[in-house]
Amino acid sequence: MASLLPFLLFAFVASITPGPTNILVLSHSSRRGLIATLPIIFGACAAAALIVLVVGLGVGETLLRFPRVQQAMAWAGVLWLSWLAWQIFRSPPPSLDPKSQEQGLSVFGAALLQLVNPKVWMMAVAVVSVFVGGGDKTLRLLVLSLAFLLVSLPCMTLWALLGVGSARLLSSPQAFKRMNAALALLLLLSAWLSVLI
Repeated sequence: MASLLPFLLFAFVASITPGPTNILVLSHSSRRGLIATLPIIFGACAAAALIVLVVGLGVGETLLRFPRVQQAMAWAGVLWLSWLAWQIFRSPPPSLDPKSQEQGLSVFGAALLQLVNPKVWMMAVAVVSVFVGGGDKTLRLLVLSLAFLLVSLPCMTLWALLGVGSARLLSSPQAFKRMNAALALLLLLSAWLSVLI
């Protein structure tokens, strides 16, 4: 697996760069803390690693053959991400009451987001076409999927820590509203640019 080091670098860049999931993790952790965000991180990373595996086992070829399916998935993702951006924009500042139980993104929702996230599918197709190569394809796919999971977990956790840190810096409800507006705008941009470019 001479291509493992280049793959690890690719996985790092794909995981650490801003995208819809990272922005949602940052938003969630700023409101609910790191511990409440860890299951979401694991769900999103595991789903992305599973998509790499599934694309390598043949779904990627099917997607390449049917561009309308790709378009439908992309538009479904954009619409869902737009709805999530609206939810972030209109969400109130976090409650100071420790008994408050605000709803957040669920583990299932984070995993489902990967299914409609165009960035994840493009990354998975790139992984399969560049890094799988010959030999025992299934074993290589399993190794690359596991490696992607192990690289993406700390990368996304870093985004959660940024969210926790930003919450400590924001001392007023107005500051939280401004941060929510900025995160919602970033999420909208990341979603719509993926289908417009």
